[in-house]
Amino acid sequence: MHKNKPFSIPQREEATLARGLEGPAILSMAKQRPDENKISLGIDLGGTKIIAALVDRQGRILARDYRETMPADGQASVIARMIGAACTVMEAGGVNASQVAAVGVAAPGPIDAESGVVTAPPNLPGWKDVPLRRLMEEDLRVPTWLENDANAAALGEHRFGAGKGTRHMIYVTASTGIGGGLILDGQLYRGATGAAGEIGHITLLPKGPHCGCGNRGCLEALASGRAIAREGRERVSRGVPTLIGDLAEGDLDQISAKLVAQAAAQGDVPAREIIEEAMSYLGLGMASLVNLFNPELIVIGGGLTKMDELLFDPVRRVIDRRAFRSSAEAVEVVPAQLGDDVGVLGAAAVAMGAKKQVSNVQERRE
Repeated sequence: MHKNKPFSIPQREEATLARGLEGPAILSMAKQRPDENKISLGIDLGGTKIIAALVDRQGRILARDYRETMPADGQASVIARMIGAACTVMEAGGVNASQVAAVGVAAPGPIDAESGVVTAPPNLPGWKDVPLRRLMEEDLRVPTWLENDANAAALGEHRFGAGKGTRHMIYVTASTGIGGGLILDGQLYRGATGAAGEIGHITLLPKGPHCGCGNRGCLEALASGRAIAREGRERVSRGVPTLIGDLAEGDLDQISAKLVAQAAAQGDVPAREIIEEAMSYLGLGMASLVNLFNPELIVIGGGLTKMDELLFDPVRRVIDRRAFRSSAEAVEVVPAQLGDDVGVLGAAAVAMGAKKQVSNVQERRE
């Protein structure tokens, strides 16, 4: 496989300069000073934003920084912004690198978590086999761990959110697309190549709508925000009487899942039918997971959860009807709790979990 030539991250002075160009960070400070080595630093790397936070063991955010990713500026520039964000929150939290137990980075997939390499994320164009963990460690001088963003979110909800205290949990994010993570027997399950948890690509209709992955009839192609918007446009283009077209003022490009949900909330029958069908498909996917893994909890996050019971009622109903009775009776389906902080708290949970594993290995060796 062709790999990019090695590149070096700008030195700390340049990273600090990049940080200064961003303007003031968005910060929220806890009243107490964090204890040494009891805090982690989480970084949520997305295609449009970078969020960094100092997080204590209870999941409290002690300091936070937000800045744009600006991926068009290139890999080195993005990594400099990540380092700048990390430096900002350490400074705001009154700690130095030696007082941070570990850094966790939640990054868009695909990644190789074991080697700490971002392989080829579609929303970070130009990134190919980037050794992000090594580059961050070299600059920050703090042990750093990398995880797929959906897996990190699952870890965050398991450690700090709706799944706290559970052993067998499935996390699902239902938004523009559908993804998730599997917590089995208290541990994140990555699978043989690290690709486990691609919940959105369970095939439900082999001859169904095309999915962005190249397959047809995936759960994501049937139940995501993108799928709901597609069905809304289809009905309007066919001339079906519906509030969807009125709310979009006749512009098909303005039809989104949010707009379809808005029409449904106003009692529009076609809109309610679209959402009911999409959420029934989501329920089918969840029923399959219940039969496969027998979880005690399914946590659903993402933008579609704003529809509240328009999402949760059909999903619970289909699970009750389709899953094995004992498994259906054992599982709860609940909304996620961490909201917009799920990425950065998930990244911190990655750091805490990895640091604990390293400590356990060191103790066994001693």
